[in-house]
Amino acid sequence: PPPPPLFFFMQTPAYEIPLRLVGSEMCIRDRFINDSFNDYAKIRNFPNTKGTSRLSPHLRFGEISPRQIKHSLEQSGHAHWKESHYLSEIGWREFGYHLLYHFPHTVREPLRPQFNRFPWKENSPQLRSWQKGQTGYPLVDAGMRELWATGWMHNRVRMVVASFLVKHLLIHWRHGADWFWDTLVDADLASNTQGWQWTAGSGADAAPYFRIFNPTTQAIKFDPEGDYIRKWVPELRHMSAPDIFEPSKVDRGQNYPNPIVDHSDARDRALKAYEKTKA
Repeated sequence: PPPPPLFFFMQTPAYEIPLRLVGSEMCIRDRFINDSFNDYAKIRNFPNTKGTSRLSPHLRFGEISPRQIKHSLEQSGHAHWKESHYLSEIGWREFGYHLLYHFPHTVREPLRPQFNRFPWKENSPQLRSWQKGQTGYPLVDAGMRELWATGWMHNRVRMVVASFLVKHLLIHWRHGADWFWDTLVDADLASNTQGWQWTAGSGADAAPYFRIFNPTTQAIKFDPEGDYIRKWVPELRHMSAPDIFEPSKVDRGQNYPNPIVDHSDARDRALKAYEKTKA
């Protein structure tokens, strides 16, 4: 018989946990619950702010479990922990395991079969520019360079760089999933598959095909001073907001690349391509 859904912890009483838990993952968990949990919904999308738990690598390798996190929240004294955005994100992660168990083919194929008709493009130079953080879009490049240097990337930036690959460049989400699998310290087959299928619009509860992130406006909204960009794109450290966000206005005297694609043209091309999935 199939196992119970992996997100059953939401309705299951927490099991006994030893009072003394040794390990960095427990310290990280406790620090997040004490210092950042209350503001998680407000600050989690800002990559230059310590607003996320950073527990994803420890979840990935089984050093801490979702039920331990749920139990800690239950014991924390936070009044609205059950309705918290953070707990819903843990549940979303577990939903990825549910999908992977019941639809194992989604590691390489779309959950929604009509997306087999999507006209993906093979473009090795553009794929390489994306991997190296040389797209000419500062937020995308900052995220990809952070990934290469640290093995980690902020979740908001993961969504932006994934959308850029799939919708601006029309490069198959499998290439992005493979790159994340090779470079992320928290690379997890269920979460990786779920995330990329969500971005492409081909998965469960996927992002609408017409939702195409604008990397410039995303940077303005979530890195308003440009601190995250300056940290990871040294060619732009002499730039300040708002010029640092707009590729067409950036001083290119520091060997920073031109944009490899125009946002407006790419958006129009993506919308036309997604129409083919409706045929």
